Amino acid sequence: MERNVTLDFVRGVAILGILLLNISAFGLPKAAYLNPAWYGAITERDAWTWAILDLFAQVKFLTLFSLLFGAGLQLLLPRGKRWIQSRLSLLALLGFCHGLLFWDGDILLAYSLVGLVCWRMVREAHSAKSMFNTGVVLYLIGIAVLVFLGFISGDAPNRSWVPDAANLQYEQYWKLKGGFEAISNRADMLSDNLLALGAQYGWQLAGMMLMGAALMRSGWLKGQFSLLHYRRTSVLLIALGLMINVPAIVAQWHLDWSYRWCAFLLQAPRELGAPLQTIGYAALAWGFWPQICASRLVGAVACVGRMALSNYLLQTLICTTLFYHLDLFMKFDRFQLLAFVPAIWLVNVLFSVFWLRHFRQGPVEWLWRQLTARAAGVSISKTSR
Repeated sequence: MERNVTLDFVRGVAILGILLLNISAFGLPKAAYLNPAWYGAITERDAWTWAILDLFAQVKFLTLFSLLFGAGLQLLLPRGKRWIQSRLSLLALLGFCHGLLFWDGDILLAYSLVGLVCWRMVREAHSAKSMFNTGVVLYLIGIAVLVFLGFISGDAPNRSWVPDAANLQYEQYWKLKGGFEAISNRADMLSDNLLALGAQYGWQLAGMMLMGAALMRSGWLKGQFSLLHYRRTSVLLIALGLMINVPAIVAQWHLDWSYRWCAFLLQAPRELGAPLQTIGYAALAWGFWPQICASRLVGAVACVGRMALSNYLLQTLICTTLFYHLDLFMKFDRFQLLAFVPAIWLVNVLFSVFWLRHFRQGPVEWLWRQLTARAAGVSISKTSR
């Protein structure tokens, strides 16, 4: 099967874009990921950094990756049940090890578990339209659950929203020390994440995967529509997503990031607008592909997308080394942490371009494929791309 370079480029953008948010998850306490006032106060610089990232990046790149994951499920259908289940089961195992032994912000386990459910829905869907509509319904159920949790939650912030000094000191201690103490804490977080996946986030994740599979089946993610269609779609959806998100950002700011509103209720507009912006971002790539496809930078980002799994794990390796082993954890604010991002992007790009000059796949992708073939009992020669 011939590779879709545009799809690789969009996947590369998603992997690089995720780091804009993950850098705070690596360099700051867990509470800082959603709450810019996690330490009880906030500087104007931190507030503006949070607002801009919330508007253009928060949830958007993860949603884009979910969309592409679903598109991948559609592409994998000809490989058959054993191949798909083996592939996703191995990804779940990798995600479990990644989340337990290296970093508590892992997304691989959640994606693989939801994927194991969704691929059957993709296979049984009678049409792209019905699959897309089902995805929309599932996504909206996830948002409804989020709002419901907001209504039943109390007004008083808990330690996960505004941690006290003792909790901050302990989190810093186990992240820097590592060992069994760190594994134990990551196991607790993994358990919490799985609970959230089953109760709320999994609905949205499944919804985006089905929408991505539907867009792939319809040909939309293959670039089979007109350039004018993609350009108009990008402008309309991005503008609509921003219009939904801006009032919520302003409200959170004026409410001083109150727990009940900002941890739940005002997350809903962001989650509602994210798929619109995400599909709009993807439409930009297809709409202007003739103008950008010859760029060396675009080609390099496409290489990152071809090695998405390797690059995601490489980001973990770099960031855990910097912040946990070199003692840079909690030494920088949200704005300052962004200075690390271009350097890590450069490593991702150079590594990907160099590797793909000599090999057809990334190192982790190659191993994943080999193990999948063994687990599925399929000859590698029959699964060549």
